Amino acid sequence: MSTVAEQLLLARKAQNLSVNEVAEITKIRGDHIRALEEGNFDSFSAPVYIRGFVRTYSTLLKLDVPKVMATLDGELGQTEKFREPPPLSDQKRGVLDFLTLQLSKLNWRAAVIIAIVAAVILVAGSSLLFWRHHHTADPLANLGTGVYQPAQSGETAPLPNTAHH
Repeated sequence: MSTVAEQLLLARKAQNLSVNEVAEITKIRGDHIRALEEGNFDSFSAPVYIRGFVRTYSTLLKLDVPKVMATLDGELGQTEKFREPPPLSDQKRGVLDFLTLQLSKLNWRAAVIIAIVAAVILVAGSSLLFWRHHHTADPLANLGTGVYQPAQSGETAPLPNTAHH
């Protein structure tokens, strides 16, 4: 299997494109195109640039982009400078790590708005239930019959007048 550099160079020449034409179309500098075609990855500061340029260049040349990218990953893995760094620890990720990651992805503005709306609905609903439970139409409706108790001053209630019958 040929290297990424060879694939890019051969595909460009097969399509009769110059380095300057490719640079103009892709907006990738000409020296970067030459470096990619030579397999000289040391002229790039980070693998993200190499991957992005190769993806763009492969797309322009109508190559099999996933296949080219897989080949590129293999080639970068063999270089000291662009090899993926090892994990920082051998520990497995736990629930707390998962929750922390999910919270870091959260849109906090939307979450605060949703929390405020939920709190308002909760307070309004609780207030309504409290009001309905403690509010009756007639506060005297459940008193029943009462008994007159005279004041301690010795007053008595007047007797009904039954003589007019």
